[in-house]
Amino acid sequence: MDFAGTTVIEDLSFDVRRGETFGFLGSNGSGKTTTLRALLGIYLPTAGILHIDGRPFTPEAGSRLGYLPEERGLYKKESVLTVMTYFGQLKGLSKKAAVSWSMNYLERVGLGDKAKARVDKLSGGQQQKVQLGVTIMNDPELLILDEPTKGFDPVNRRLLMDIIGEKKRAGATVLMVTHQMEEVERLCDRVILLKDGRAEAYGTIPEVQNQYGGTMIRIGYSGEIPDSPYYDISVRDRNYAELTLTDTGTGSVDEALILRDLVDAGILVRSFTTSKLSLEEIFVSVYGEQNEMAGA
Repeated sequence: MDFAGTTVIEDLSFDVRRGETFGFLGSNGSGKTTTLRALLGIYLPTAGILHIDGRPFTPEAGSRLGYLPEERGLYKKESVLTVMTYFGQLKGLSKKAAVSWSMNYLERVGLGDKAKARVDKLSGGQQQKVQLGVTIMNDPELLILDEPTKGFDPVNRRLLMDIIGEKKRAGATVLMVTHQMEEVERLCDRVILLKDGRAEAYGTIPEVQNQYGGTMIRIGYSGEIPDSPYYDISVRDRNYAELTLTDTGTGSVDEALILRDLVDAGILVRSFTTSKLSLEEIFVSVYGEQNEMAGA
């Protein structure tokens, strides 16, 4: 995908399996939204194509797909119910069915008293709820959600995640763009991390975690932690440290050996826990320097 002679997306290929929730991740400017819009024909791609069930996607088949853009696309001078009814009819619902569905949904998300309010009188989070309703009201088989919980407080974020989870359990396939890593770990079956228009990592969450060091050791201690070929000291405070296991080329390192070496070095170990790197830690590792350079 090229813009004005500059390549934005290059050699990117991935699949989203029927019925799964797929995380499409990356820092700002990594090419996430551009990729989605190119696949959906909103942008004219230089090359590449989106297949759904093995068939090339065309806008005429859009009734099977629900797309929630990062920027809201609502008619702001009209009432909430008018806008939702209009989009419902575009998606093939009768006016009566669109009104009934919209009112039920608005009650569900706490906007039952806003049905007659103009869209531009709603808060950003309220508009996002309306936008999501428009996206899911025809029960699409494939949901593409670009920052679906942007601007939400934790209560409303959980409500929207519950609604998305219901759609998945009903058989929908979900592709989700988000910076909320805890949502990704809770909901997503597989992920792709995009950097500079290329796939930096791709697979299940455990596969991605293993790709980036796999195991983190967190210790509470007294003494001076020695250097070791078996770990890097990623965090070191007065009485706390985080050790990232390194690849020595000889296979996985036994955490018990690390503990024994620390004790042999005279370290008083008060706590010793191991865990996989979280997606948030991996995200910071992959994009931290890039974000700092961009002032993010």
